Amino acid sequence: MRRSALQIFCLFLVFIDSFTIYAFAARHHHRHSGFSQAECPRACSYRCSETAYHKPCMLYCQKCCFKCKCVPPGTYGNKQLCPCYANWKTKRGGPKCP
Repeated sequence: MRRSALQIFCLFLVFIDSFTIYAFAARHHHRHSGFSQAECPRACSYRCSETAYHKPCMLYCQKCCFKCKCVPPGTYGNKQLCPCYANWKTKRGGPKCP
């Protein structure tokens, strides 16, 4: 009897923990478009967090964010989710936005 009560209590704790994680994820999903200029530095800080060239990445990411009002999710790739960001090119034809 005592062992089954402990098992039920442990299952209850696992259920509560997984519900809490789901609720947190639902409230804090990544938004990648519609940024104001005040929101760009934070989005770019995450975008550039894993690069060895943090300073130039931040410079160009913020320029792109100010113009496009968009930063792709993640630290690399996913540019198809932000067409303006993906299509802005340098004079040489390379990608302008990191």
